[in-house]
Formats: sequence, C-alpha cells, structure tokens
Amino acid sequence: MARRFSAPYQSEPVSSLASWARNLAVFAVVAVLVSIIIVRFGFLEMKPALATFFGGLAIAGLSILFGLAGFAAIWQNGSRGMGRILLAFLINGAILAYPAYLGLQYRKLPAIHDVTTDPIDPPRFDALARLRTGDGTNTAVYAGLYSAEQQRQFYPEIEPIELEIPAERAYAVALQLVNKRKWLVIDERAPQPPRRIGRIEAVARTPIMGFREDVSIRVVPDGDDSRVDIRSASRYFESDLGSNAARVTKFIDDLNTAADADALKPVKKTPVTPPKAPAKTVKK
Repeated sequence: MARRFSAPYQSEPVSSLASWARNLAVFAVVAVLVSIIIVRFGFLEMKPALATFFGGLAIAGLSILFGLAGFAAIWQNGSRGMGRILLAFLINGAILAYPAYLGLQYRKLPAIHDVTTDPIDPPRFDALARLRTGDGTNTAVYAGLYSAEQQRQFYPEIEPIELEIPAERAYAVALQLVNKRKWLVIDERAPQPPRRIGRIEAVARTPIMGFREDVSIRVVPDGDDSRVDIRSASRYFESDLGSNAARVTKFIDDLNTAADADALKPVKKTPVTPPKAPAKTVKK
C-alpha cells in the first residue's frame, strides 16, 4: 500500500470503475434536478416527471455499486481513482438521503392523503375541484371514514379551532396567515354573519418537489366567537407522508397564537368631535 503515495503511484492508470462511479453520480444529479424542475413548473405530466426522478435515484444506486467495485479493484491492483469514488459517494449520499427518510416515513405513517379538522363535514373544494383533473389526480370528495379513523389514531391533536374573536376577525387573521405562507389563493369569500360563512381555497406546495396540495379553510360564526376548520389534501398519491397533517397542525398553532394576540389588542376609540358653537349674530 505504501507505493500508492510514492512517485510511481502517479503513473498508475485511473480505475475505469471509479470514473464510471463519478460520471453516473453526476448524471443522477442532473436527472433528479430536471425532474424537480419539471414538477415545479409543470412542463410535463406527473408520470414522466416521476419516472425521471426515480430513474435518477436508480442511477445513483448504480453509481454506488460501481464505486464499491472500483474500491475493491484499487485495493487489489493499486490503481488511482479513490478521489473520484469518494466524490461519487458524497453526491449519491446527498441524492438518496431525503428519499431514504421518506421511505422510513412511509412505513411509519398511515397511507392517507386527506386531513381535516372536521371529518364529519369537511370544508369543500369548490374552486379547487376544477383543478383536480388529469391523469392520476385524487378526487375532490373527502377520503371517507377510513381516512378519518387513521387521522384520529395518528394525529389526535387535529381538532376544530374555537376562537374568541368574531368571524370577520378570524377570517382576516386566517387570510393573513395564508398570504404569509405564500399559498396561491384560488378563491376567498369573507363571512357575512349570521348566514354566510367565510371560505378560503388555496394551493400549497411541498418543500422540495413542489407537489401541489390543496387547502380549504372555513370560518363560521359562533355567537360572538368563531369556529375555523381547515382541510388539506394532496392532489396526487395515496399517501402524503405526513405533509398535510404537519401543515394543518402548524396552521392551527399559528392561528391560535395570532387570534390570542388579536384579542388582546385594545379597541381604538373614535375621537368624538365636540359640537361647534353656534355662530354669533351681530345685531345691526
């Protein structure tokens, strides 16, 4: 092994397996990035984009096999190329780490894609229903009792949001949170108590791949207070890997915090303008 660090080692040929491992890793990065761009900007249908993505993952796995074979060859004949193998392993690790994490989540979490605070009467997808067309999209109809039972078992903290502020203020706070998250608002209707309820329909995106997940928020007057329900559902796939539950839970926490802060704001009193004194009349 000492000869690897001597001058004759520099004249040793580079292992072709090491070169293949590096080249495949670079190609895998390109394939994965292209698939992400396709999904985010909607250049192609979902199936070709996913085929490109999983193809990139498969190439990364093949690169690892070439790297292991190259490592064994270098150990046996003393050829060069260890740096290329290490670079390939680094690239492949970066590519495969997050999918591996999602694979673990898939085994741990329920295979549901529709989460709501009100499984009995979930907020509807009206404007969003027109966007749920095309091959492989999930229906706009709520997933049903099986999904509700799985949600209750795995995400018991997701419940209706009872706020001690009027429906108009609750709607304004909810809309502000939606805009802060940069969700694409498709439709919004402010509440008009006592009959008309408030609705917000928006599209959220997953962090990396940018998969579209639809959100519907309903604001209902409850006397002087209000009740808010939210529904978040993936447009594609039967399992959301917990993304909708995480979105709903975070929204509930933020809405409660914002509503508490809003309730503590002092009511601004409109200054009363004193009546003007009658103009004096001069007797002539």
